[in-house]
Amino acid sequence: MMNVDLNSWLLFRNAEQSYGAVEIVTQRDAQSQHRYTYGDFANRVRKLITALDDLGLSEHGHVATMAWNSFEHLECYFAIPCSSRVLHTVNARLSFEDIVYILNDADDEALIVPADLTETAERLKVRCPKLRHIIVFGDDASAIPASMLSYEALLNGAEPFSGDRNISENAPFGICYTSGTTGRPKGVLATHRSTYLHTLTVCAGNGPALSASECIMPIVPMFHVYAWGLPFGAIAAGSKIVFPTPSFDPRIVIHLINQEGVTKAAGVPTIWIAVLDELHRSSERLDGLKELLCGGSQPPYAMIRSYLEEYDVRLLQAWGMTETSPIATTTRLPHALLNATVESQVDYVAKAGVPVTGIAATLLDDDHQAVPHDGSSMGDIYVRGPWVLDSYMGGHGKESFEVEGWFRTGDVGVMHPSGVIELVDRTKDLIKSGGEWISSVALEGALMGHPKILEAAVIAVPDTRWQERPLATVVPKPDEVITLEEVQTYLLDLGFPKWQLPDRVEIIDEVPRTSVGKFDKKALRARFSPEA
Repeated sequence: MMNVDLNSWLLFRNAEQSYGAVEIVTQRDAQSQHRYTYGDFANRVRKLITALDDLGLSEHGHVATMAWNSFEHLECYFAIPCSSRVLHTVNARLSFEDIVYILNDADDEALIVPADLTETAERLKVRCPKLRHIIVFGDDASAIPASMLSYEALLNGAEPFSGDRNISENAPFGICYTSGTTGRPKGVLATHRSTYLHTLTVCAGNGPALSASECIMPIVPMFHVYAWGLPFGAIAAGSKIVFPTPSFDPRIVIHLINQEGVTKAAGVPTIWIAVLDELHRSSERLDGLKELLCGGSQPPYAMIRSYLEEYDVRLLQAWGMTETSPIATTTRLPHALLNATVESQVDYVAKAGVPVTGIAATLLDDDHQAVPHDGSSMGDIYVRGPWVLDSYMGGHGKESFEVEGWFRTGDVGVMHPSGVIELVDRTKDLIKSGGEWISSVALEGALMGHPKILEAAVIAVPDTRWQERPLATVVPKPDEVITLEEVQTYLLDLGFPKWQLPDRVEIIDEVPRTSVGKFDKKALRARFSPEA
C-alpha cells in the first residue's frame, strides 16, 4: 500500500478538484448575504497560504482565529494547516483575562479577527507580546486600524500557492482550549492524522453522515472544537455549507433552512429549544430538513419527540468534548428500531449512544475497577482512540490520565448490556443527597417536557440534614405560571422517587449560558446556593 500522509491537503485537494461549483453561503445579518463556490474558496485558500508565508511566520507557528462562523473563517481552517502552521481557534466570548492567558500559553504569532473585534484585539496586542500580526476580516479598509493588516488586502496582493506541501501526518494541526469551567483553560493539540481520521467519522454513516448530497448549517460556533469538525467534513465530502448570522436568531435560522435547502443543521440543545418555540409561535415549517445534529448537553426528551412527530425531523445526538476532537459516541438509530414505537426511538436518541468506530469507552469506579454493564451501575466514563488526547499542552491535568492508555472524561454514566452509554451527569453537577446520587440531567430533561416549562436547569444546594438537595430553576412559557407542587406532582407521575424531587423551584427569566450556549450552572450556583 502507498505510504500517504493523512493531512489537511488530502481533505482540501478533493474539494478543489471535484466540487468546484458547490455553494458556500454566509448570512452576514438579516439583510446581507455572501455567496460563492468551492472554486472561489479554494483559490482564496491558496492566496492566504502565500500571504502567511510572506508574513514570515515560523514553519509551525501558531496562528489564532477569534471569529464567528463565516466563509473567511472557513478559509483559515484550511490555509493555516495547509501552510504547515497551526490553527488555534479562540472563543471570543471568554473573559478577556482568559483570552490573554490562552494566547500567551499557546505562543500565538498572529491573530485573525473580524472588524467588530478590533478593539479587543488592540487590547490583546498590549498583553500578548509574542503576537506579531493582527489581521482583520472585512471589505471596509477604513474600519481597520493602521496598526493592523487587512485580510482582503493580503489576499488581493498574493498569488495563489501552487502545488501542495509535504506535511507529516503527525505534525501539529490545530489547538483548542477547554472552557475552563473548573480552572484555567487547558490546551488540546490535534495532529493532521487525528483531524483526518475524525473527519472520516463526520462523513461516516454512524456519524453526522455528511456527503455531496447534503447541505449543512453549522450553528455551533467555529471557535468551539472546530464546530464539531463539521467544516472539515463538509469540505471533504462536497456538502453545501450555510453559515447563519453571528447573533443567533431562530427566525433567520428557519428562513435559511427553507431558502437554502438545508438538510442537516447542528447546534446545542438550547438552540433547538428556541427554534422549536419559534416554530410553534409562527406556524412555519422545515422544508427539506432531515436531521438535527445535537451535542454539548443532553437534549430534552419532549423536544426530540416534538421535532420527530410534528416536523418529521430526526435528531442525532453526539457526545464528546474538546479532548475527543469532539465526537466519541452517537445515537444513530439501529435497524431493529426503525419500525419501533416513537417512544422507543426517542428513548434511544435521548441517551449518549454507542462509541463510533475508532473510539473505545469503559466505565470505572473510584478504584479504577470495571463497572458492570447493567444499565444501573454508575461509573466514571473513560475513553481512548486516535483522536483522543494523550496529554494537555504544558503537562496540565495529569489526573485525567491516571489510568494508562485512557482519558477520564469527567462524565458519569451507566452502560447498558447493549453497549449504549447513558449519561448521568458531569461529576461536578451530580447531587449527593443522604448518601445517594441524584442526576440533575434526568430531572432537567423531564421538566422540559412539562407543557408550562420552556427551560429548566437543576443544581445542588447545601442542606444541613441531607448534605445536598436539588433546586430547580425554571423558565415558564409565555403567560404561564408554575408552582413547586405542580413540578413535584409532574415528576412523581413520571416515576421519579419522592426523595429525588426538588425541594425548591425558582422562577427565572432565562437560564444563563456559557460562551458556547450550554446552561451555565456555575452562575446558577453562585446565585442560588448560599451557605446552608
